[in-house]
Amino acid sequence: MGRSRRTIPEELLLLALDPTTGTTAQPQSLDLGLAGAQLVELALAGRIAPDGDRIAVVMARPTGDPTLDSALELLRRRGSPVRAVHWIGGPRLGLRQTYLTHLERCGMVHAVAGQMCGVLPTTRYQATETAISREIRARLDNAIRTGVPPDPRTAALAALAHAVGLGKHLYPGNEGRSSRSRLRDLIRHDPMGGLVAHAVMDVQNGVAAQPRRQQAAVAGPVRQPAARATADPAGAPVQSRHGHGRMARVGAR
Repeated sequence: MGRSRRTIPEELLLLALDPTTGTTAQPQSLDLGLAGAQLVELALAGRIAPDGDRIAVVMARPTGDPTLDSALELLRRRGSPVRAVHWIGGPRLGLRQTYLTHLERCGMVHAVAGQMCGVLPTTRYQATETAISREIRARLDNAIRTGVPPDPRTAALAALAHAVGLGKHLYPGNEGRSSRSRLRDLIRHDPMGGLVAHAVMDVQNGVAAQPRRQQAAVAGPVRQPAARATADPAGAPVQSRHGHGRMARVGAR
């Protein structure tokens, strides 16, 4: 896989970054979304494919992206298809920071050191290539405005943005209500994105969903993501004690 094109995890993270404060919206659910975005990217690269509500490796050849290849190798070692909800709910410590560091290395964000309460060191990340973030946002806006089915990458990005609760960050207030509704509806336009987005919401809601066929996962009622905190320093790992317990239970095979 060439590195000329941004991956879906990278685009999801750029969407979540506040250009002014350097914080990430929905930090806890964003971590789940990044794990799900890796699955979508691997599927688009032809390395994995959905099998009902499970994920199967169909080609173990590396993509050339170290972070994606690490996920691909972990999936390969499972030996049999794994349920998407179990994979996404598993431990992903440091995944957000890995992508932030990569974006910084590529020159798309820069780190800003600070302190919390004048004592605890913090690191925030601000976009340096704002044109890239605007282009990503414009793709979503165009899909919402025109109603034309978007390309698979944009459809999957929209599905994940809805699943992690970025709708209120991207389209706030009463004036953004119709756009949030249309963002949610885009989840139906990409089967893999829909499968993964539903799995992300299942993990947030503490639901280890019963096995179901891919079509039911995509065509069924679109669920709302669980309510989460709105923003947090982008580099700080945040996990509520109760949320961690739910994820641990869902993540167990």
